Amino acid sequence: MSIALVSGLIIAVSLIILLLGGIPISIALGISSILAILPTLNFDAAVLTGAQRIFSGISVFTLIAIPFFILAGNIMNKGGIAIRLINFAKILTGRVPGALAHTNAVANMMFGAISGSGVAAASAMGSMIGPIAEKDGYDRDYMATINIATAPTGLLIPPSNVLITYSLVSGGTSVAALFMAGYIPGILWGISCMIVAYFIARKKGYRSTEHVTLKQAARITLEAIPSLLLILIVIGGIIAGVFTATEGSIVAVVYSLILSLFFYKTIKFKDLYEIFRDSAEMTGIIIFLIGASSIMAWVMAFTGIPAAISKSLLSISNNPIIILLIINAVLLFVGTFMDITPAILIFTPIFLPICKSFGMSAIQFGIMITFNLCIGTITPPVGNILFVGVKVAKTKIENVMKKLIPYYIAIFIVLMLTTYIPNVSMWLPLLMGYKK
Repeated sequence: MSIALVSGLIIAVSLIILLLGGIPISIALGISSILAILPTLNFDAAVLTGAQRIFSGISVFTLIAIPFFILAGNIMNKGGIAIRLINFAKILTGRVPGALAHTNAVANMMFGAISGSGVAAASAMGSMIGPIAEKDGYDRDYMATINIATAPTGLLIPPSNVLITYSLVSGGTSVAALFMAGYIPGILWGISCMIVAYFIARKKGYRSTEHVTLKQAARITLEAIPSLLLILIVIGGIIAGVFTATEGSIVAVVYSLILSLFFYKTIKFKDLYEIFRDSAEMTGIIIFLIGASSIMAWVMAFTGIPAAISKSLLSISNNPIIILLIINAVLLFVGTFMDITPAILIFTPIFLPICKSFGMSAIQFGIMITFNLCIGTITPPVGNILFVGVKVAKTKIENVMKKLIPYYIAIFIVLMLTTYIPNVSMWLPLLMGYKK
């Protein structure tokens, strides 16, 4: 039996047992990785090397962007941004059938991108738009489904901490290129859900009766522009080479602080302690997770697990279409019970080399794996966005699951387009000159 097979089995079995036992994912990753290397190295060498891999895994300049983007997102979440984006989205969606559902979708895309959190988007938009929609005669479950289905789009539309994490684990893929690559798939995800919501609204007779005057539209737009400028300043600065993604994250913090404290005046200085504390806690969890996953990445490379899995997959078929379909199926399954960050840290080293052997760019693969795992956030049994969306809508999960099926189908179609048509994700990076 090969060392790759033995180590792979040890990782798989021990990780499952530890997770079922309630051990945190970061601790479980470290323990299972050490256990997997013991047939090759003695215990002292394994532990020492593991500690070194944790330190080297988090000693990366790019990682500094993560705590600052988290902090900027938390400031924005509590800074009165959501209601202004909702009002602006109403202008964009007009009075088409299901106008409030489309407003929810557009607002999710904008707020998710600004906050960098699908959970925050689902919570903010659901709690604010839901009562308005119910008052206008919309079905509560109908609004819950569109809110849940579109909340993950902000994880693809930049700035995105998930894509920064992928950049690190994939060997330094350009963050700016990944940000550009996420736009079209993320927007297509949102539009596909809006199409589904449109036809359901026509069938149910949901029509907006609200009329916005030109003067009101101008005022709402002016109020929303400062929030929208955050995306333009940060992403525009990164693309233009004015600053790096790490420096852009600091710009985002400074801008969001000025906006919330002095322009909108929606948070006070006394609120900053709680915002900083929550951001620090979240950062600690993510950074330690990345460090622990570095042990597993090293163990996999040392024992040849990715090469063994690649050989096994290629023995099934050498047809890229079939192999990519299998990889998508695995990632969709994994996403239903594992959070995005650990899943990216674990499966990127396994599947990226396989996809590269077919000529797929690391940029396209990054969007593909992120897209798959985003679907897991709205899928049982561990879909955190799904449960948050159900909670804020004050409904039951069994009520929305059947109604989510058309949205799942629409999202899956966009996933297939992203997987098999490179230009869906690669057109913007190529246009901007990030990849020749």
